Amino acid sequence: MIEKLIPAKQRSEETLSRSVVKTISYRAVILTLDFVSIYLFTGQIKVALGFMIVSNVYTTIGYFIHERIWGKIKWGKLIYKKTNAE
Repeated sequence: MIEKLIPAKQRSEETLSRSVVKTISYRAVILTLDFVSIYLFTGQIKVALGFMIVSNVYTTIGYFIHERIWGKIKWGKLIYKKTNAE
C-alpha cells in the first residue's frame, strides 16, 4: 500500500552529511532531555551537566554507527529499478 505513495522514479540513499546532521540534531534533543531529567532527580546542576556530557559522548558515537549500519541494510527498503525511459 505504501508503495503507491512513493513515485517509481524516486530512489534515495542516506549520505554521510545527512547522517551527521541527523546525529547532531538528535543529540541536541537528548542532551536537553538528559539534563532536565537528571536535574529534576538530583537538583544539582553539576551532576546533571556531568552526566549529560559523559553519557552523550559515547551514545552519540553509538547512534552514528547504528545509523550507518542500518543505512547499508537492504531489508525493509523499496528498491526501484531504472527503466529505459529514465
